[in-house]
Amino acid sequence: MSDRESEDRRRFLKAAAGIAAATAVPLAPGRASAQAPSAAAPAPTRLKFGVVGLNHGHIYGLVAALIRGGGELAGFHAPEDDLAAEFLKRYPDAKRAADERAILEDPAIKLVASAGIPSEREPLGVRVMKHGKDYLVDKPGITSLEQLAEARRVQKETSRIYSICYSERFENRAVVRAHELVKAGAIGRVLHVVGMGPHRTNPKTRPAWFWDTKYYGGILCDIASHQADHFLSFTGSTRGEVDAARVSNRNHPDHPQFEDFGDVMWTGDGGTGYARVDWFTPDGLSTWGDGRLTLVGTEGYIEIRTNVDIAGRKGPEHLFLVDSKETRYVDCSGQVLDYGPRLVDDVLNRTETAMTQAHSFLAAEMVLKAQAHATKGRTHGGHA
Repeated sequence: MSDRESEDRRRFLKAAAGIAAATAVPLAPGRASAQAPSAAAPAPTRLKFGVVGLNHGHIYGLVAALIRGGGELAGFHAPEDDLAAEFLKRYPDAKRAADERAILEDPAIKLVASAGIPSEREPLGVRVMKHGKDYLVDKPGITSLEQLAEARRVQKETSRIYSICYSERFENRAVVRAHELVKAGAIGRVLHVVGMGPHRTNPKTRPAWFWDTKYYGGILCDIASHQADHFLSFTGSTRGEVDAARVSNRNHPDHPQFEDFGDVMWTGDGGTGYARVDWFTPDGLSTWGDGRLTLVGTEGYIEIRTNVDIAGRKGPEHLFLVDSKETRYVDCSGQVLDYGPRLVDDVLNRTETAMTQAHSFLAAEMVLKAQAHATKGRTHGGHA
């Protein structure tokens, strides 16, 4: 048995044990808290990383993931004083660089993380890779098909890592657990994936670039990046096509370049998928969006409520599993999040355990094609 086969076998057995434990958890009104367990002691430092671009709050998730994996924040660059000040509140020992070159040209820094303005993320990634460093970027990591072609070309030339963090998979315990259950055969072969990604606009807190597709790539490019990643990863698809896509501005006449609704249908070589994303989460919800993910299998289905259970259970990360024997609720509060540690492993060992490079780019390609070919619905109260 090869090393890879042995590792796959170990993961299968671990996931199978998780299913056995889940069987004992009934579908009952109450549950243990789904909040993250108490923070463990920082992992021993294994590499130094830098940060360039703080324009989205997801940067804090990227940094936290790397630190969990043994990364040490060596420095950061951000031209915006207010964003830099906020970052220093969280990481007071971080050194602010006056120019990104101080990060890119530091031989001790092996990886650069970014949550800059979306349209600027790929050009930065190209610079990072050309400086011989690996790149971790918030989604959307690429905002046009032209950028995608360039990123693929430079990545192939340099053999560096260009990892787009699809956080609604890597940083959500219920989704991580669902992958283990699916790999262990809990619902048979996954046939279809449905992803819902509603968001709250919070208009008073949004910068100018948020309202213009020129900067964020469009609603499918942006939000539906997560749903594309779910579709590909759960169906095991390595190829995919866009069957149909729509985008529109339904209710934001003051921002004509904004898209507040979109949906898309995909077909892959491992299954099919549908996604709907929007900016219509009402203020009465306790979180920014009632995200949902449904996996339809040959022998059952899984539903994940990623952020909130409106039926009453507290916290995020809720997983329901239905098979031929029963319906059960799976408590995911103790699930380990291993994307950061695996990515650090990949940087050090030149492997692809966190995510393959092909998948990172393919998920981006799926939404970029959907965005490019989407029909435009009527705006401001009209029907799509």
